[in-house]
Amino acid sequence: MKKVLVLCTGNSCRSQIAEGYLRAFTGDKAEIYSAGIETHGVNPRAIEIMKRDGIDISAHTSNNINEYMDNDFDYVITVCDNAKESCPYFPTKAVKLHYNFPDPAKATGNEEQVMEAFREVREQIRSYTRNFVNENFR
Repeated sequence: MKKVLVLCTGNSCRSQIAEGYLRAFTGDKAEIYSAGIETHGVNPRAIEIMKRDGIDISAHTSNNINEYMDNDFDYVITVCDNAKESCPYFPTKAVKLHYNFPDPAKATGNEEQVMEAFREVREQIRSYTRNFVNENFR
């Protein structure tokens, strides 16, 4: 079974959303993990925006990359530039992929505008993860 790690700065939004979609799209074909260079807790707006798409990430935890240093991943996907630049060396054969998604936690405005930013990032991540699964899990 393939193992995938999604890595972000704080493991609160983008990596959590990606983990949720990857779990949904791969089913029992992969083990999916997410982590951050730091841990900021799972963002309640990320939980809400995923719930609106029928995926429950409310039980996810915010994990630090150091928890996974001994795992032999097949893929490590960084979803922000900071994580890519700060990603520790993995003594693994993992294929490293990168896409810099905007950070919805930095969105400003009223609640509707902030949630729209979360929705836009969610859509980008859904498309990216669907393509990743279609290319790597046939």
